[in-house]
Amino acid sequence: MAKEKDQEFVEYVVKEIVSNKDAVKVERSIDEKGVLLELTVDAEDMGVIIGKEGKTAKSIRTLLRVLGAKNDSRVNLKIVEPEGSERPQRAERQEEPKAEETKVEEKEEVVEEIPAEEETEESASEDSDEEPMADLDL
Repeated sequence: MAKEKDQEFVEYVVKEIVSNKDAVKVERSIDEKGVLLELTVDAEDMGVIIGKEGKTAKSIRTLLRVLGAKNDSRVNLKIVEPEGSERPQRAERQEEPKAEETKVEEKEEVVEEIPAEEETEESASEDSDEEPMADLDL
């Protein structure tokens, strides 16, 4: 089977940025969602392909989207996790309850009453001499 442009493109770009060029494999399949390219690289090269915060992989996908639009097709890239990968397998996601469904435990508030200070003659005279909040500019 002859390689298509999208498959050749991914293979060329990836081989230029990885260390182990012989381990690069791109398999192409067509389904109801469009063209699917499955990229397999050496385990040591996974970080290079994904890039910081996934930027390299996102860039390759963006360029594939442009190439696909030029050929009136939708092209998706799947990066296959190699066998010798050091990254732990991702646990399956469990749906978290929605905010409406979460139960908030009601806690009993304990408020201590503090007895009010009895005004002494000194504190009463201090309060009467000054106007409250006189130093604030309003």
